[in-house]
Amino acid sequence: MTSRRRFLAAGGTAAAAGLSGCLAELGRLYTSSEPPVVSDRPDEVYVPTHTEGMRTVGTADAGDLRVGVFYSYPHRFWVMADEGDGFGTSRTSVETGDDVHLMASVWDPETGVVVPDTGLSIEIARDGDLVSEEVVYAMLSQRMGFHYGSNFGLDGDGTYEVTVDVGVPSLRLFGDLAGRFESPATATLDFEYSSGDRDDLPYTMFDDQQGDPGAVRPMETDGLPLGRGPETLPGTALGAATTGSLRLVGTALDADRFGDDPYLAVFPLTPYNRLLVPRLGLTATVASGGSTRFDGRLEPGLDADIGFHYGASVPGLAGDDATVDLAVDVPPQVARHEGYETAFLDFDPVRLG
Repeated sequence: MTSRRRFLAAGGTAAAAGLSGCLAELGRLYTSSEPPVVSDRPDEVYVPTHTEGMRTVGTADAGDLRVGVFYSYPHRFWVMADEGDGFGTSRTSVETGDDVHLMASVWDPETGVVVPDTGLSIEIARDGDLVSEEVVYAMLSQRMGFHYGSNFGLDGDGTYEVTVDVGVPSLRLFGDLAGRFESPATATLDFEYSSGDRDDLPYTMFDDQQGDPGAVRPMETDGLPLGRGPETLPGTALGAATTGSLRLVGTALDADRFGDDPYLAVFPLTPYNRLLVPRLGLTATVASGGSTRFDGRLEPGLDADIGFHYGASVPGLAGDDATVDLAVDVPPQVARHEGYETAFLDFDPVRLG
């Protein structure tokens, strides 16, 4: 592991010798360089070429929610694209003028539950003057899980003011979360930035593993919850199935907060590390007791105990004899960091078991 400045400088000595008089551009040249994308990427989750460290800007309350803001080197990512006959991903490359990849996470401070469907915009100002403003992408990365982010240009070293506008979650809320997060909210943080601090962030290459099926370990950062599926499922487990690299895990719950009928909860997870994958379309056909009990769309929900999931009330659902057939009819509408851009796109119907 090394800083990106040192890593790239080791291979750039000859090039630097030809940049006499242009040293002011040298830092930008190095920090906008990335190793080539894996040439033969598998159609599944894979180990990326490298990982980058990040620095914390800070955390602040936005109404009932808490927002954390972080930054790293500007880097490539992939956004969802409708290709007419289905969805694919389109690469967004680092552009001249990009200085940082700015990231934000949103969670409930009382429970630590990540809230993945709010919509979020960021405004960056310096000395009262607007520097940059953007509705940022909902994103998925192997290191950070679900978050919001984009590349931003700044105006040199100094102090900035970052304003984060958080929308109302488009989720069904249960238990202690019911009735909360009902209004848009704003958080403002001071951002001390220097290119030197950015260039000293750690930078790790995976020369021998890049492109292999697998994933790097998520980061463990104090004060930053990661959206993960439960380690142990409550209720009656209904089994799991994998399609399009997406692992779907289901359970049947009997709890008053979900209503009078049994509640089907399905967790869409990455195949490694149990990271939650939101913003997809999921339908279910449920049979129990010899008859069809449910046939329709599962709705995204958030619960203080089980976190983010897709679910529906299913009258007569009994876990011991239930069959649950699932179909992902809309791929996750999230941008992807490297290692996820070829996965979570094409799905076959599956049965939990």
